[in-house]
Amino acid sequence: MRLKSIAMLISGVLIWSCQNVEKETYKFQISDLEPQLKKLASDEFMGRMPFTAGEEITIGYLEDEFKTMGLEPGNGGSYFQDVPMVSIKTIPSSDMIVRSANETVILEGLKDYVLWTQRTDSLVSFENAEMVFAGFGIIAPEYGWDDYKNIDVKGKIVVVLVNDPGFGTEDEAFFKGNTMTYYGRWTYKYEEAIRQGALGCLIVHNTIPAGYGFNVIQGKWNSPLLYLDERGASNYTPAFEGWLTLPTANKLFEMAGFDGRELLAKARKSEFQAIPMNLKASSSMKVVADYDISKNVIAKVTGSKNPDEVIIYTAHWDHFGYGAPDETGDSIYNGALDNASGTAALLALAKAFKTDAQPERTVVFLAVTAEEQGLWGSAYYAQNPIYPKEKTVANINMDGINPYGKMKDVSLIGIGQSDMEDLLNVELEKVGRYSAPDPTPSAGYYFRSDHFNFAKIGVPALYFSNGIDHFEKGKEYGKALEEEYVQKYYHNPSDEYDLSRWNLEGAVEDVQLLYEVGKNLANSDTWPKWKPNSEFRAIRESYMK
Repeated sequence: MRLKSIAMLISGVLIWSCQNVEKETYKFQISDLEPQLKKLASDEFMGRMPFTAGEEITIGYLEDEFKTMGLEPGNGGSYFQDVPMVSIKTIPSSDMIVRSANETVILEGLKDYVLWTQRTDSLVSFENAEMVFAGFGIIAPEYGWDDYKNIDVKGKIVVVLVNDPGFGTEDEAFFKGNTMTYYGRWTYKYEEAIRQGALGCLIVHNTIPAGYGFNVIQGKWNSPLLYLDERGASNYTPAFEGWLTLPTANKLFEMAGFDGRELLAKARKSEFQAIPMNLKASSSMKVVADYDISKNVIAKVTGSKNPDEVIIYTAHWDHFGYGAPDETGDSIYNGALDNASGTAALLALAKAFKTDAQPERTVVFLAVTAEEQGLWGSAYYAQNPIYPKEKTVANINMDGINPYGKMKDVSLIGIGQSDMEDLLNVELEKVGRYSAPDPTPSAGYYFRSDHFNFAKIGVPALYFSNGIDHFEKGKEYGKALEEEYVQKYYHNPSDEYDLSRWNLEGAVEDVQLLYEVGKNLANSDTWPKWKPNSEFRAIRESYMK
């Protein structure tokens, strides 16, 4: 009996050991992230701008890394998806002339305004074009809102305010209060102006509701911008898009006989109607257009049980290349945090999924192009998916990883959108951490990274950024770090990998979270859903019968 008992005990221990071996998961280390991050953020990659030598170096490096890890090509036999694009360099004249019946003002380009165009004609100009103040430039039937009612703006310049009417009201039922809706995003305002047939659209910049300074917008002056190649389409293209500084806008409002504050108060009311400014503007732009093919880079680990069902991890590989030099003379926009770090995390996750036991569902790793120019790489993928949206379980996106050390929290972007946040919260609870709402909801980060294009086609998407509740120094310290990044490093040559201020211990923990969420989904039959109040729920339900 004694021998039998011992044998049974040993057998039980062996079974327990096997079960625990099966449950072991890949544990990330700083060494999984740092070498790739340093490489991608180095001057060797020339700022990773699409259509440059920097792109060729970057996509070649990513392909080599995926091959070395043993991942399969994600697009048939290729690691690439061609993204047809056009690079449009706008060379604006140095000024814009604005006239009223009694006064003429000459606005200085770059200082007072920034313009660019999507037209590919060699010269784009406008002469004495009428200007109309169109409030926030929004048509939102669900809020009973129409800033373009009772006015025809075809062939005219619309001047609109940044963000949406809810900002600053603290009323979460009114355009979600301080949380930006898509109606507040600058891309929407241009899209709506195009639908209205406007000649051009000028957004009035204001740092707090915009979420960034005018210096970020100035980076577009006289710089090549990328768009999807839509030759052959019959879409209307306006003469220009652009921004005005707030002082410049107030000057124009005064010329038109308006008070800027009174206009803002009127624009916040649903009964607002667009107001002709009785001003006429003139300027011109030379244009150089180059058509070319950029590339998304894609690899996969095929699932063992449900290989046709996929979880897609995304990160954008691109940044701005060479640009205006900073005060030190540095002109390479290395984009270490944005987004060499996310791309390094994508590679680390690919390695983990390849190293661990084969997942039941296919896991795809998609490094997209031209995010900085308008989310174009992910937009093209969403319009031309390699894996059908009906079979795409979820998207997990990375746009910057935590460089500040361990945090107790993560900032959940787009809280209340989908079941993906619930899956994340389960993993956070396991390690004694928590999720918190985006500390700057007015900045509209949910609409500013590649997960948004998956959401637009109904695929539940998860995106979080590093939190602000620093493990040792608390929330005020963490918040100050975030503010410093926006002021000093965001979209500047100074966004470099700097050991004196970077600490990847927190990044490792966040990547582990992203891995656990994706791994659990990849080894289950769960299909995450959108929350009842999400604007993307109906899209998903329309094809997931």
